[in-house]
Amino acid sequence: GPGFAAVAMRVAGLLLAWALLRPASSQQCQLGTPGAVLRFTDTHAEIRVPALHRVPSSLDPLYGLVRRCLDLIQQNPLPTELLRAALNDPGSVRTSQVVQYELGYVVCAVVALLFTVAVPVAGMCFCYCRSHRRCGGRLRAHRRSRGCHRHCLLACLALTSLVILVSVVCAFVTSHRVKGQMEPGLRAVPATLRTLRQHIASVPQGVQMVVDQFEVPRQHITSELGGLSRSVGLSIHAQLKAMTYAALADLQDRAGDLQTSLHHLQILDKTGRALASARAELEPALQERRQRVVALLDDPRCTSCASVLGRAQNLHLGADYSKVPSVEKVLKALASLPRSDFAEMIRQGNGTFNSIPELAVERMAQVIQDLRDEMAQITEKVQSIADGFPLHDYTRPVSEALVKAEDRSQPYLREVERFEQYRWITGTVLCSIVLLILTCNVAGMALGTYGLSKREDPSDYECRGEAGAKFLLVGVGLAFLFSWLLILLVFATFLVGGNVQTLVCRNWINQEIYKFIDTPGNLPPSMNLTHHLNLRRDTNLSAAYRECKNGAGLWEVLQLNSSYDLDEHLKTPKYTANFQKRLGDFTVHLGDVRLLRSEGRQDLETFARSGVDEVDYGRFQEEMKNPVVQTSLPGLARSLEGLQKMQRNGTVAGHLAAEARALWEMQNSTVQAQEALVAKLGESVQFLSRLAPHLQERVKKTLATTASVEARLPVQAQQILRQEIGCFTRKELRYF
Repeated sequence: GPGFAAVAMRVAGLLLAWALLRPASSQQCQLGTPGAVLRFTDTHAEIRVPALHRVPSSLDPLYGLVRRCLDLIQQNPLPTELLRAALNDPGSVRTSQVVQYELGYVVCAVVALLFTVAVPVAGMCFCYCRSHRRCGGRLRAHRRSRGCHRHCLLACLALTSLVILVSVVCAFVTSHRVKGQMEPGLRAVPATLRTLRQHIASVPQGVQMVVDQFEVPRQHITSELGGLSRSVGLSIHAQLKAMTYAALADLQDRAGDLQTSLHHLQILDKTGRALASARAELEPALQERRQRVVALLDDPRCTSCASVLGRAQNLHLGADYSKVPSVEKVLKALASLPRSDFAEMIRQGNGTFNSIPELAVERMAQVIQDLRDEMAQITEKVQSIADGFPLHDYTRPVSEALVKAEDRSQPYLREVERFEQYRWITGTVLCSIVLLILTCNVAGMALGTYGLSKREDPSDYECRGEAGAKFLLVGVGLAFLFSWLLILLVFATFLVGGNVQTLVCRNWINQEIYKFIDTPGNLPPSMNLTHHLNLRRDTNLSAAYRECKNGAGLWEVLQLNSSYDLDEHLKTPKYTANFQKRLGDFTVHLGDVRLLRSEGRQDLETFARSGVDEVDYGRFQEEMKNPVVQTSLPGLARSLEGLQKMQRNGTVAGHLAAEARALWEMQNSTVQAQEALVAKLGESVQFLSRLAPHLQERVKKTLATTASVEARLPVQAQQILRQEIGCFTRKELRYF
């Protein structure tokens, strides 16, 4: 009964202590710890507009010389007034304005015209002279005075031929380089326009790709929502278990005190009665035994018995337990206790508290589902960014303008390609004629030199000399016939290419062209790029070109911030307000954890009022200091046995032996049993005497602690719930 109950209470106490000391495994949300790092897919645009660059070559010094020559010829800046008049009102352009701007090229044109006229005239004069045999062609006799003259002419002609050869080679190479760079350049124009159109057409897909990246935080948030309820429950359990387990352990101790005190009080009452009854039974037997021993020892026949006579006369009863206080009143007060099963009560309270994580999962299931539904709605709102993005209003005009530019550029590009082909053919033919002239010069010089070396043979000398002279005359005739065509080709190329270099390329590099385009009124309405591209009126084409060149996005280039407030559409509260409100308004009642029921509280209060602490346990301890019999029966019996051996009278010796046996029998049968009861009584008195001074204080403290914990558990559970949900909300908002 009581012993088994006490063992059960101790086992329950050990289990509570183990649960209290066991390391917590709560998954608390740490406010200082950042959330998981989100890994997004790189969605940058893969379409790039390739830039064409001329490959450096050994002719770069020659190109530099040409550019410096052009800068010297055309020193005027970009003619903004002339271009404005030519684009808006071509009839108002005066020839004098054009001549003034193109003055350098006009001078070159005059030189080319004079050369074109002078060379054919000189050729006709030469032909006329030749027809009258007055312009050379006749072989003259060899004279020493003519040798120096011939060598000078030969050296000049050789040097001239060498210069012509180098020039022709440069002309061939540069013509081939121009043709090789013109073809990819012409192909790059439509290719660049198509690439731009593809880039603009891919912008909506790029926006959708960016919007699709919301799936990354959505998956994180949905995943963490699945563990929110258990995390909250574990956090509540971990933070409140020390307080709860301490209260349960304290309650366990008071229940143990009640059980153990009741057990010892019953022992106290029962043992006290037994000792009083045993004393009453022992008193007549002990008195009779004392009288017999005293009479025997007082017998004159007993030798040396006077030394033991005093101890025998003092053979009286010691402790009287009929004088100790009665505990019947206390037992009567505790008669019906305990009315409740404290072990079961503590087990239920412990089980209810430990079920908080599972209860949190159950009670938060609906709000977790609502939050998942809210995440689906947020996904739709984010998708609405892509659906409502006014891309078409901006990309359509640009795409149409690019298509129109591509279509309109095709005829011009074909014409440029055709004229480039004509230029290359004409240049190749004229350079070939120059090579033919050069060949005639070389052949004439070779035959003439050979003829001079064979002048010992007059016939051979005249033959080779005549042939060399004729080759030289053919070269001169071809030069007069075709050099003017070559100079016209050079001038035409120089005029077109020079103006392109000085009017377009140079002003493109220093961005004067963009300033001209950006200036209002310079371009006619039909060429208004801002209108055709649906750009803002204050859009700066120079800045847009620089941004494009530096790799800026279409958003910055088109300056869409002013017409579509992206920051306003990307404000997090627009999408997280309901999500945050649901979490902020959420409350849950996790149930009452009852550590002590009313009948248990009444039992402890009755125990405290029972008077256990009012019993005078000192009286018990004082009586327990007295022996059962004042004279030691074993000692007296051994003394009688010693006297028996000293007697010469056999009768006296026999009586002494009989009395010694009687004393031993009394000691073993009665006195030892009473001494065992006294020892048992001492254990109970010792326990109750230690408990009594602190009983009222401990019971009051246990009742107050239990009531406080029961009242604080729901409040603190709600506080922890709010803290955990607030921390979870802040972490999820960082994901947004």
